Amino acid sequence: MKILYFFLFISFLSCKTEQQSTEVERWEEHAANTTIIRDDFGVPHIYGKSDADAVFGLLYAQCEDDFNRVEQNYIWATGRLAELEGESALYSDLRARMFMSREEAIANYENSPDWLKELCNAFADGINYYLHTHPEVQPKLLERFEPWMPMYFSEGSIGGDIERISTDKIKAFYEGTGKLPVVPEEELATFEEPGGSNGIAISGSLTQSGNPMLLINPHTSFYFRGEVHAVSEEGLNAYGAVTWGQFFIYQGFNERTGWMHTSTYTDVMDEFVETTVEKDGELFYRYGDELRPVQSSTVTLQYKEGDSLRSRSFPVYRTHHGPVTHLQDGKAVASAMMWDPVKALEQSYTRTKQQGYKGFREMMDIRTNSSNNTVYADAEGNIAYFHGNFIPVRDEQFDYEKPVDGSDPATDWQGLHTVDENILILNPANGWIQNCNSTPFTAALEDSPKRDDYPGYMSIDRENFRGIHAIRLLTDREGYTIDSLIKLAHDPKLPAFEVLVPGLVSAYDAAPRRDSDLAEAIDTLRTWNYQTSKNSVAMTIAHYYGTHYGAKGDRPQGLSDMELMEYFGTSSPGEERLRIFSEVIARLKKDFGTWKMPWGEVNRYQRLNGDIRQPFNDDEPSIPIGFASGRWGALAAYGARYHNNTKKIYGTRGNSFAAVVEFGPRVKAKSILAGGQSGNPDSPHFDDQAQRYSDIQWKDVAYYKEDVLQRAEETYHPGQR
Repeated sequence: MKILYFFLFISFLSCKTEQQSTEVERWEEHAANTTIIRDDFGVPHIYGKSDADAVFGLLYAQCEDDFNRVEQNYIWATGRLAELEGESALYSDLRARMFMSREEAIANYENSPDWLKELCNAFADGINYYLHTHPEVQPKLLERFEPWMPMYFSEGSIGGDIERISTDKIKAFYEGTGKLPVVPEEELATFEEPGGSNGIAISGSLTQSGNPMLLINPHTSFYFRGEVHAVSEEGLNAYGAVTWGQFFIYQGFNERTGWMHTSTYTDVMDEFVETTVEKDGELFYRYGDELRPVQSSTVTLQYKEGDSLRSRSFPVYRTHHGPVTHLQDGKAVASAMMWDPVKALEQSYTRTKQQGYKGFREMMDIRTNSSNNTVYADAEGNIAYFHGNFIPVRDEQFDYEKPVDGSDPATDWQGLHTVDENILILNPANGWIQNCNSTPFTAALEDSPKRDDYPGYMSIDRENFRGIHAIRLLTDREGYTIDSLIKLAHDPKLPAFEVLVPGLVSAYDAAPRRDSDLAEAIDTLRTWNYQTSKNSVAMTIAHYYGTHYGAKGDRPQGLSDMELMEYFGTSSPGEERLRIFSEVIARLKKDFGTWKMPWGEVNRYQRLNGDIRQPFNDDEPSIPIGFASGRWGALAAYGARYHNNTKKIYGTRGNSFAAVVEFGPRVKAKSILAGGQSGNPDSPHFDDQAQRYSDIQWKDVAYYKEDVLQRAEETYHPGQR
């Protein structure tokens, strides 16, 4: 018997070794078919024989630049964050598992078309080969990547819709309180830096060259996306920004088409209040005249506690609307969102290979780009705007801004709107399109869609200061070049302060007793031109005033960010304005010894190491930045979400990757990254774009092979660097 076990064991080892050998041979074949050329800014240009080879090289190159962020995105997405961060991350993990289990991810992968499977295989192979050839790299958790992992990103993005599901509400439900600790958004004491993005398309009728142009200007957390170029002999030739761990260019261009995504405020997610009953020991929910069984399963999660791992199990309930995520008034609430990862990945990848408007428009018919609007331009001369993409058809008698009665079949989604039914702009007569996460009904000024032509849930008709700023700059302007569009995208005017600051000055002038200590600071604002710059003291005062007022002012409920600033500038009590301003001046004196601080001395860029959250330090070197928060209407947004107890402000989000593209007989582009391509502080490309970023000196994009070769710093196959 011992001899039999010995031979079985030897046979097992032999099979395992043979399997590993076959796997390594497959990786090496990919590597032989793939060349990576790093240009003078470290941007990887990946040339593969097939699309799968290009994807293999793309993921390998991403790992070279920042394996930490690649791994972190998949730890989060697959619901394993608590294994690193402890019990506080359990409900983030539970949320991930509610919408996708490992078994479901595998099933989605196995049911994918063969071409998509090949790309998913190449995704995993590229990362695993990187780990195989870099044994010194120690993953925090994921020592092996699997081809089903991309299925966790429901609409092709990292995060996207699922992050809008509240983990606080999930926690309240599972902690068994039965009551949700709801705090109205208007009463929050914080005033976080807003998210958002800008997309601008310019018709050839308004450019010097006669070629259309596209501004690609996402506002994300810094270092959230790298800059890449992926090419294959099967028609792939896409350049742009890739979120770490994705195998497609998320925002970018090829020789014929360009696409820019802005976050949409289209209603794509709804909550359904379920009436649950128990019958013969089983759980059901009411739906019309019938009782349907509640689907239930158990999710077991591990979490770090000290130096050991503990586990906790959760029952998960689901109706046909979606998983039950929280309670409201003692009833279960199911959250509905788009979750079709196979089609979403198909759409995200095929988008990068379209050669004109016809193909791009057909690609949009897949309708899984749920969290985005799309601003588009192409070499045929077209410019276009798609407001949303995945939009459920609803009965307008119900208010879907609030949870609806899930027991009433009439509240169910009735399929999806077609792309033609969605808000769509194509080649408007005014010659330009802009979207800055603002209303689509001013996207092309007088040539914009009309609100009355669409269901109320299709878009929030809400403007913001960035949208107002963009419209001002674009109206009655022509003769655009790449450089002039870059200049427009950094225009220093801040429309929010045109409203907010005069209200403060008038309150001071009207005060029965004027505080003489404030007079000089008020006069500094009184003579200000509302433009941001590194040298502006007024910009510093205005930023602190607007930020402090937003956090501490007595605000009416239901106002948007822009409406709130308008209220503080025109309708709030004068004594409140002066009290807030007095507190701001006192804080500046306390932090810096004087309120006379130039903006660039306060507003800084600093990247000390490769950590995802930077350990900012006032005593370490940093670079002055003249840009401002998008809240004030800055198109070139620059803001902070955390400070690490520093006195100065260090940017964490806003302009990260940005590009301007011109589509002619040959595509031309310039781009910039916050910091640099690499997350390794020892790399020359860790922060080689930081000063250029501050000085608005964008780099030329090397798109064509001859240009790439001219600027090549390194040329190698994966595994040979």
